[in-house]
Amino acid sequence: MKKITALLATAGIAALLGACGDDSSAGETTKVTLGISGSDTTIWDYVGDKAAEEGIELDIITFSDYVAPNLALAEGELDLNAFQTISYFDEFVEEHNVDIVPIGSTVIAPMGLYSDKYESIEELPEGAQIAMPNEATNMGRALLLLDESGLITLSDDAGLTGTAEDIIDNPKNIEVVPMTSAHTPRAMADVAASIVNNGIAVDAGLNPTEDPIARESDTAKPYINLIAAQAGEEDNEAYQRIVELYQEEDTAEFVIEHTEGAQIPTFVSVEELVDYQ
Repeated sequence: MKKITALLATAGIAALLGACGDDSSAGETTKVTLGISGSDTTIWDYVGDKAAEEGIELDIITFSDYVAPNLALAEGELDLNAFQTISYFDEFVEEHNVDIVPIGSTVIAPMGLYSDKYESIEELPEGAQIAMPNEATNMGRALLLLDESGLITLSDDAGLTGTAEDIIDNPKNIEVVPMTSAHTPRAMADVAASIVNNGIAVDAGLNPTEDPIARESDTAKPYINLIAAQAGEEDNEAYQRIVELYQEEDTAEFVIEHTEGAQIPTFVSVEELVDYQ
């Protein structure tokens, strides 16, 4: 982040010129590397600017998928990451056996059903193909959205990680087309509709508030997004300060303004975050 580096350089010069010689810590900075998924760093740039004023240099690394940021964190290539829901996080940790932990909450980013061809779910035709993310929790979440929209009915056992096999009623014979999350916006030209994660929708030029023909509830605890760190680093002062800076009221207002309400700041304790079931 060039502008953060510039701020830190300016702060360092000022501290050097004003030092009286007995404070060896003057001008020192702590570097924190944060991984996110997607190309929009605006909100984290905002948090980074605040952190820079306190001597924390936030270096933001962008990824194009949901797997690499967790592996990079587990391997120590990142200090923190912030891109995933608690339900996805739990599934990933269990599947990949990585030692990472949530240290704070950020937002709920409702998933949407988008279409280039139809303006409402009622217009979707018999046998409509619907693209959706193929990651376990994302697919389960997408199916729940179709269930909530009245397009399908899921079995009571589907839970948060349901699959097409959990569909027990499908009056329009909807065909589920699983694919990598990043591909769902591109598939809109070839299918009746696509279910797209919020951040990916923004990167694709979609408006998550205005464009979906259906949108999931914004109060579902399993879909609160989180900040994660390596196990054992939960109490790191710089990391905890990053969480605090994100959860300040001015950041919440900035998130709402920048996303035009597409992301909803949702600040809960770590205990409440992990106890979502």
